[in-house]
Amino acid sequence: MANIIMFCILAVIIIGSAIVCVFTKRIMRAATFLLFVLFGVAGVYFLLDYTFLGTAQIAIYAGGLTMLYIFAIQLVSKRTLQGLQERQRGKTVVAGALVALLGLLTVGLVLLKNEFIDMSASMVDAEVPMSVIGEKLVGAGKYQYVLPFEFISVFLLACIIGGIMIARKEDKK
Repeated sequence: MANIIMFCILAVIIIGSAIVCVFTKRIMRAATFLLFVLFGVAGVYFLLDYTFLGTAQIAIYAGGLTMLYIFAIQLVSKRTLQGLQERQRGKTVVAGALVALLGLLTVGLVLLKNEFIDMSASMVDAEVPMSVIGEKLVGAGKYQYVLPFEFISVFLLACIIGGIMIARKEDKK
């Protein structure tokens, strides 16, 4: 019962922070609320006793990527951000709402089709050895994660190069 209450609290934090992150007009507040979303997801991992994933979530996403976003935001000049106001057209809002509805329906169908609750109840006491986790992280086969890590490293490299290019353009002016 305590797990369900804690999950509900974390769900409210995640959903509330995500909504504020999307709808705020200030970019630093958006980055801060993104950090709260990532901490909430880490809390869900800890609630499920996936301590490795929870720790990785905090270290990689909440710590690394969010700080990278904040540094990239700080590299952009205040003059650029002050006059930035994006006007939303009705077509864009409708298209975004339709895509969000399609995503919600997809997630709902996946949840209804698969029996996640029954699967998680049967795996409560099963602890995965660290050697299996390591093999999954560095393997390139099906259900192994070296390819997503490589994509993330290329993404981070692109962010660093973009930050350097933005900083160099300001020096020339």
